[in-house]
Amino acid sequence: MSGQGARVGIVTCMELPEPDPDERPLLEALRASGLDARMVAWDDHSLGPASFDLCVVRSAWNYHEDPAKFGQWMRTAADATRLSNPLPVMRWNLHKRYLKEMESAGIPIVPSRFLDRGAPADLGTLMREEGWDDVVVKPAISAGSANTRRFDADHIDEGDGFLNELVTQRDMMVQPYMKAIEAGGERALVWIDGEATHCVEKSPRFADDEESVSDALDVTDDERVMLDRSLAMLTEWPLYARLDVIRDADGTLRVSEFELLEPSLFLIQHPPAMERLVSAIARLATATAPA
Repeated sequence: MSGQGARVGIVTCMELPEPDPDERPLLEALRASGLDARMVAWDDHSLGPASFDLCVVRSAWNYHEDPAKFGQWMRTAADATRLSNPLPVMRWNLHKRYLKEMESAGIPIVPSRFLDRGAPADLGTLMREEGWDDVVVKPAISAGSANTRRFDADHIDEGDGFLNELVTQRDMMVQPYMKAIEAGGERALVWIDGEATHCVEKSPRFADDEESVSDALDVTDDERVMLDRSLAMLTEWPLYARLDVIRDADGTLRVSEFELLEPSLFLIQHPPAMERLVSAIARLATATAPA
């Protein structure tokens, strides 16, 4: 489908914490389809969302540093133009407490304990209460591996210090370390415009680690079921989604994250997914653009 010159802003940030391998190929593919596509940083106010017929959030990877400011940008963008993903979907996905809502809906998740900002924290007590001897501690609003660390039973004091320092500044979460991840057990399921396109296996990643993923793989039948159940929770249909899943020691498939805000979609690993996203963006942008 030709974009017929519709204006598309691919939303990024002024200083990327890490490169986005999909950025240049996506931009070139959008322009080849006839769209007037360009990168626009959400935190650069020289070019606002009203300049575009469609804004697609892709690499706003510093949003967690000031989530309130990013939330205001999303509201402004939704009022000024068409925003993908839709505002209610991204607002719900901003804080990882959505995992507890998924659990309440009967979707198995990686067990998670949340601590509100300023709350008293005792990592050793929490681990004993849950029966965990190896945990991952991270902010409840985060991107990439920022401020994400692993602590085992021999490093509880260090972990407690880390947790207590951060919980004074932001909401935090603690999860058991899932050992299956070491054997490529965490899989990122990519969904674009109504279809599960592919998945990749991800290596464990903590603060300052680089992302390492496999080539494109097929989504299994039970993963598709999990993806469908997760998408059914949303109030509006997204343009894209990524569901990260892992099997526990009993083989139960569990959700580790449901990414609807700014997930890597691993498009260069699977060109048909790139084609599907470009076609969908062109359709949405031309439907919004003035005749």
